[in-house]
Parts: sequence; structure tokens; C-alpha cells
Amino acid sequence: MLGVDTNILVRFLVRDEEAQFERARKLIKREVAAGGSVFVSQLVLLETEWVLRSRYGLPKNEIIAAISGLLDAADVQFEDEPAVEEALFVWKDAAADFADCLIGARNRRLGCRATATFDAKASRLPGFVAA
Repeated sequence: MLGVDTNILVRFLVRDEEAQFERARKLIKREVAAGGSVFVSQLVLLETEWVLRSRYGLPKNEIIAAISGLLDAADVQFEDEPAVEEALFVWKDAAADFADCLIGARNRRLGCRATATFDAKASRLPGFVAA
């Protein structure tokens, strides 16, 4: 299994610099051809969502589609994939940030009864309480 950094994942997804896209694609292809898979940590996923939104101006529905496509890929593994899936499901209809949705989903999976926050938008998410 090969872990990828945010810059590899973003270049692979947005294909804005052809040379780096090709390098990322070949790196992934080589790993899969050798019987391995690509690993996306939650830190990389959060950073990728932020870059796609803030740097590239992608709307939420396009970011959800990109992450969902990666989730569907047999050769891509996510850290705590069920939490990522839950976070995407909640985020599509939420005003809160993806990061808050993922934090809440991850905390639930780790046994937290709730997640306390000062964030008004996040406090309306399931499993959150206003502090």
C-alpha cells in the first residue's frame, strides 16, 4: 500500500498541470500493477477538500463527486472509510464544513456520545452539541 500526499491527490483529481498529473497517474498505476493500493489518510482528505474548495473554487457537489469516485475505486483505501462515507452523506445537505462532518462521524465511530463545538453551523449537525 502506498500513501499519497495531498499534492499527489489534487494533481490526479484536477489535472491542471499535465506533467504532474502524468507523474501522479503513473505512480498510482505502478502501485496497483504491483498488487498494491493507494491509501488516503483523513488528513490528506481534509486538506484535499480544502484545496479543491478554496484554491480551485469547486462547488460542494463536484467535490462530493470526486471523493465518491475515489471511494468507489477498488484500488483506493481510505482511513476509516465508513466515517468518510457518513461525512459525505451528512455534508451534502449541511451548511457546516466537510471537516466538521468528518470530525463528527469519526468521533461517533470512536464511541463519543457527542462532539462539543462553538461553531453554530456544526452544532446543528447530528451528534454535535453547542458548548
